[in-house]
Amino acid sequence: MKTIIPPLNYDAALSRILEFIKDKVHDAGLSGVVIGLSGGVDSSVTVTLAVKALNKDKVHGLILPDKRTTPKEDIDDAIEIAKNLGIKFHIIEISKVYDSLADLMPFYSPDNNIANGNIRARIRMIMLYYYANINRLMVCGTSDKSELLLGYYTKYGDGGSDILPIGDLYKTQVRILAKKLGLPEKIYSKPSSPRLWPGQTAENELGLSYEIIDTILFYYFNLRMDIDKIHLETEIPRDLIIKIIKRVLVNEHKRMTPPIPKISGISISTDWWMPYMPSVTME
Repeated sequence: MKTIIPPLNYDAALSRILEFIKDKVHDAGLSGVVIGLSGGVDSSVTVTLAVKALNKDKVHGLILPDKRTTPKEDIDDAIEIAKNLGIKFHIIEISKVYDSLADLMPFYSPDNNIANGNIRARIRMIMLYYYANINRLMVCGTSDKSELLLGYYTKYGDGGSDILPIGDLYKTQVRILAKKLGLPEKIYSKPSSPRLWPGQTAENELGLSYEIIDTILFYYFNLRMDIDKIHLETEIPRDLIIKIIKRVLVNEHKRMTPPIPKISGISISTDWWMPYMPSVTME
């Protein structure tokens, strides 16, 4: 199989992302951003970019491990990144919150890894938004383009954010950007994982490496190649190409606001797009 890292002008991408972060915080009239730090490459790159864009005093971090699913090395890496950047951060162990919710639910299913892992992601989202609310901050998400296309995130969990600075960078591109930013090799070479259940890694769960995934996604979405052409170009088996594309399609609901049935007049979800509304003078 022939894989590629999607081509990218990293200097131009860096400039655009920094401008984006500055503009979004300024336009919202807020004091900065808060970011969930996992010790992984996406959150480490995102927080580094935020500090470059805003300065360290306007960037806050929350490290939110669950002692049953988060390896100590991830916590240590997240702390190291935060300290190296000089940002304010808090460590909050979430297992007690998780257990409280589990105890309250008569329908709690202890063997359902996905549903239970999603609880952890949504607990983290609640804490991030609470912290943002009381400190007039924006929640800065850390999902990359590969994860967004695949739907590899929790709806209203780590998928809940106000901005996604690296959302147009594939995972393999984020790893290269991490290296260019001077982050430690242990960060950008670490296997990606949401740590939603013990032993979880992204590539094991997805069944393919990100090098293969990003190759398929880039050829299909950026270059508009069909399945047969991708197969001929890369020698990746057709069934694997189809598997990835199907995953993107079935997770479209995660990338959209909830659908609303049109009853009368203008429907918010299908007809009303704020940027295209006529300008109105507010007095």
